[in-house]
Amino acid sequence: MSTLYVPASEDELAELVSRAAGTGERFAIRGGATRGAIGGRAEGSELTTTGLSGITLYEPAEMVIAARAGTPLAEVEAALADKGQMLPFEPMDHRGLLGTEGTPTIGALAAANISGPRRVAAGSARDHLIGIRMVNGRGEIIKSGGRVTKNVTGLDLVKLNAGACGTLGVLTEVTFKVLPRPQSAVTLAARGLAPEGALTALADALATPFEVSAAAYIEAADAEPSMTLVRIEGFSESCAYRSERLSELLAHHGAFAPVGDEEGAKNWRRVGNARDFAAPNCAAVLRVHVAPSKAPSILELAQRLEARVMADWGGGLIWLGLGADASVEAAMAGIAERGGHPMVVRCAADTDWPLIGPGRAVAELGKRVKAAFDPQALFNPGVLAGYL
Repeated sequence: MSTLYVPASEDELAELVSRAAGTGERFAIRGGATRGAIGGRAEGSELTTTGLSGITLYEPAEMVIAARAGTPLAEVEAALADKGQMLPFEPMDHRGLLGTEGTPTIGALAAANISGPRRVAAGSARDHLIGIRMVNGRGEIIKSGGRVTKNVTGLDLVKLNAGACGTLGVLTEVTFKVLPRPQSAVTLAARGLAPEGALTALADALATPFEVSAAAYIEAADAEPSMTLVRIEGFSESCAYRSERLSELLAHHGAFAPVGDEEGAKNWRRVGNARDFAAPNCAAVLRVHVAPSKAPSILELAQRLEARVMADWGGGLIWLGLGADASVEAAMAGIAERGGHPMVVRCAADTDWPLIGPGRAVAELGKRVKAAFDPQALFNPGVLAGYL
């Protein structure tokens, strides 16, 4: 049985890492254990941040909240909702997709840069993360950023660690800029569009001045036709006007009509949490970042692979669900050839090849950054193997 560490303070964590720097002990870092092996399966003694919990600062007037890394995300969101505010990037919940049962934490959200459909308008978790505290591979406590948004000179450790998945250090506290919750939301849906036509419609919608806050395509499945979705948020009167005008402008693509609030919210949870790709629907699931202009070529590849498809962010993020007979390695190679950046979200447990496919220059840079922060590679060995 592997060792489990649950440090109750930042100092205790720093002492633990300092000892490991002398003994060579490795750590598999986790928060609420909801993300499975995304980015690679970490090896080593299990180290969880759940002992570091609690909101340390919340200033609604300044729209800033800080919390220790192990704080449940639901606790943070409840505090914000009580003041009519929110995390703008609409974080994904991986539990349905991966079949996990843990509790999402605010630190893991920052470490993995977890974002949802509103990213196309509001940006990602990285864009709203303004401060961190962390313990590096030498056992040193580092603070970077603060509680206000400001210009940064030199290396921005805050942004660097958002998406590093705990490979550079263990986050102990994170600070986010938040926004008011929109008063109203209107979702326009068109049914039955082909993938290429849907992406063209989404691109046209995002190019309008009507401040689209989410744009997605869900392919047809079983007896249900495809759905192309566009969301408008803001004040009620503004939403009504903008959605009506947008519907008129998109009419040549198809009939975009508003759906009920409950149905709209359900559809965006479906998109944001990628529930259509949960097992046993797909044997393997890939998440592909791509320039929207190159998305049609990824969809063409998906058709040849007979893969299940969903497009978010107007085509900037594409989900692919592969059948049991499809080659994940071949799919990743094909995506890279077409300008996409694939990450395997779920696949067979015995996979021993890299789950991420970056360019060689990015990988070399990643290795140098890793060596600077974690010279003995104590943190999350095996994670982000395509980069590190």
